[in-house]
Amino acid sequence: MKVAVLGAGTMGNGIAHVFAQSGFDVVLIDVSSEILQKALATIQKNMDRQVKKGALDEAGRDAALKRIETATDLKAVSGAEIVIEAVPEDESLKAEIFRKLDELAPKSAILASNTSSIPITRLAAHTGRPELVIGMHFMNPVPMMQLIEVVRGLATSDATADTVVKLSADLGKTPVVVNDSPGFVSNRVLMPMINEAVYCLYEGVGSAAAIDQVMKLGMNHPLGPLALADLIGLDTCLFILEVLHNDLGEDKYRPCPLLRKHVDAGWLGRKAGRGFYSYES
Repeated sequence: MKVAVLGAGTMGNGIAHVFAQSGFDVVLIDVSSEILQKALATIQKNMDRQVKKGALDEAGRDAALKRIETATDLKAVSGAEIVIEAVPEDESLKAEIFRKLDELAPKSAILASNTSSIPITRLAAHTGRPELVIGMHFMNPVPMMQLIEVVRGLATSDATADTVVKLSADLGKTPVVVNDSPGFVSNRVLMPMINEAVYCLYEGVGSAAAIDQVMKLGMNHPLGPLALADLIGLDTCLFILEVLHNDLGEDKYRPCPLLRKHVDAGWLGRKAGRGFYSYES
C-alpha cells in the first residue's frame, strides 16, 4: 500500500516514520524542501535513538528511510491508496486541502485526517467521497504512543473503518473506534483537565510545579497537565478548547484567560522555548 502524508511537522514526520518502519512506501508532502529535509533529519534522529535502545536494527532503519520519498507538489498523492492529512489545526486550511485531495487522489483512496478536534463530518463535506473520509488521530510522540483514535464521520463506511482499523494494527498500534464529535473522546476529556489546571495557576491555587506534582503523584499521571500542555503546544490547546466551546456551547470548555495570554505572548510551550515552563536552556 502506498501512503501519502500531508504535512511534515511534528505529527506528520512521526506518522511517516511509523509507516515506513512498518514496511509501507511513503510520500511525505509539504510546501518547501527545507521543511522536508528537516523532517527527514528528525526521522533519522528518532530512528537512530531506536537503534541505540535496541528497538530497531541498523538494517531496518536504513530500509525504512529508503521507503520515504518527499514532494512539494500535492499532485504526489496521485498514486496513494490512503492520504493522511497532518497540517496545523486550522479548519479553513484543512477544508481547502480536502477539496484539493478529492480532486487529485485516486477516486478509491481513503482520505484521513489527523485532526485533534475538528469534526470529520465537516471535513468530509468538502469532498465527493464522504464515505471514504475518516479520522486517524495519532498521539504525540507518534513512534512511542500506542493509541490511534479512529473517528467515524456521519457518512464513513464500514469498509473504510475496517480498513483503517486493520492498517492501524499493522503499524503495531491499538486502534480505538469512536464516533464523530468535537474533540472526539481524547480531547473532550483531556482539554477540560488541562484548562482547569491553567485556571488553578491563574487563580493562584498553586504553582505550575505544584499543580503538576499533585497530578503526577496523586493521580499517577506520567506528565502533569501543564507540562503536557507545553508538549502539545498552547496554541493547539487553545484551538481545541475553542472548537469545544463553540461547537458544544458549554461554559465548561471556555478557555482560561491565562492560556490566551500565553498564546498572545508567543509562549507556546516546548516548541517556542517557553510556555508554563522555560525550555530555553
